[in-house]
Amino acid sequence: MKEQNFQNHSRYVPGYHFLTLSAVLALLIGSIINLVHSSKENLYSASLICLIAVILGLVSWYLRSFALKAQDRAIRAEESLRYFVLTGKPLPGVLRMSQIIAIRFASDEELAALVQKAIDEKLSNKAIKQAIQNWRADHHRA
Repeated sequence: MKEQNFQNHSRYVPGYHFLTLSAVLALLIGSIINLVHSSKENLYSASLICLIAVILGLVSWYLRSFALKAQDRAIRAEESLRYFVLTGKPLPGVLRMSQIIAIRFASDEELAALVQKAIDEKLSNKAIKQAIQNWRADHHRA
């Protein structure tokens, strides 16, 4: 597998991020145009098509957000356990979820120091990822 680092750690699923979301957006735009230009006889069906497009957009959004929430909970649990195993202390509760997600890429050797630095300097997730010296790849995410 390709070595992961700050430049290439983002993951896009082309079928979802590009194809599906573009198709839903095109359907929504097309259905709105159809609704605006529909005659009185076709207003009901044009409204239903527009409603279907909105529903598909919402379903696409929520499916992804629910999956990300579950993934965030798993990452929080994994990183809390890893921090406890390495330091004997619980992961500080002041860390934001975005910081914990970024810290998961840090090697075991730099984890504790990076957590403290993230707290002290209120580092953003991007700054945390850029501060990592030995990248710990995550190839098992969705």
